[in-house]
Amino acid sequence: MTGPRMDRERDRNEWTMMTPSRTTMTLDCDGIGIAAEVRGSGPAVLLLHGYPETKAMWEEVAAELSTTHTVVATDLRGYGDSAKPRGERYSKREMAADQVLAMRTLGFERFAVVGHDRGGRVGHRMALDHPEAVTALAVLDIVPTLHMFENVDREMATAYFHWFFLARADGLPEALISADRETWLRSRFTGRRHDGDRLPEAYAEYLRCFDVDTVHASGADYRAAAGIDLDHDRADRAAGRRVDVPVLALWGEHSYVGRNFDVRAAWTPYAPAVTGAPVDADHYLAEEAPRATAAALRVFLAEAVAA
Repeated sequence: MTGPRMDRERDRNEWTMMTPSRTTMTLDCDGIGIAAEVRGSGPAVLLLHGYPETKAMWEEVAAELSTTHTVVATDLRGYGDSAKPRGERYSKREMAADQVLAMRTLGFERFAVVGHDRGGRVGHRMALDHPEAVTALAVLDIVPTLHMFENVDREMATAYFHWFFLARADGLPEALISADRETWLRSRFTGRRHDGDRLPEAYAEYLRCFDVDTVHASGADYRAAAGIDLDHDRADRAAGRRVDVPVLALWGEHSYVGRNFDVRAAWTPYAPAVTGAPVDADHYLAEEAPRATAAALRVFLAEAVAA
């Protein structure tokens, strides 16, 4: 067999031979178990996944970054193999605190953060609440939550209808999704411009972890985004608090965000030291374009350390 698929398999095998092995664990973060994988050595970087993914999304990016960094990939509270407490304990402030505790437990007081989708929102909050810990922040295919909600139009409400559906507090989203979790999960990945380099492999892991507890937890996550997270963001804006470390914004050239926002301009009021660029991908940059994503992150992380 020849062609792009064979080339990708060859590249993955080469990466496996040259990158460090991983250690998996569950960390006790103030009573919340956070599942983590650690590999590599050097400056620490924390990778945070999006919805409805797990830390498995980072496999190829983590392998590349681990040649120069200690790479920690975790499952957010409510996702993957991390704890999934019932209730409304999913503000990005709480989810960010989990991750800071996880990194401290591993011995890292200061570290860079890379977050995709929901993980980018957790990373944004972490950089605001824990500036002593975060040395640099990269956000993948998002603009700030407050900016999104303040710029809702028909296209946003259509493309991101799940934001409003999942935020319902009447139990309807949980009931409908729980009735056929696989159909809902599949719908999050269909219709994309790219089939993705890693999506077919990672999807099996996403499906394994997308249990009823994740359905309930992710609803609470989205309700927090439409409620208490906005309160926290507005309070920061009123007080003039912004992210004061280097920020890299990467976005999918073919994603909703890439087509509808000036991403750098959207981030500038929240993070003055922001740079950014598009990646030839849709929403799932790390799965669809892992090489390009990892390359951009390596340059950014090297520059952030040197600054």
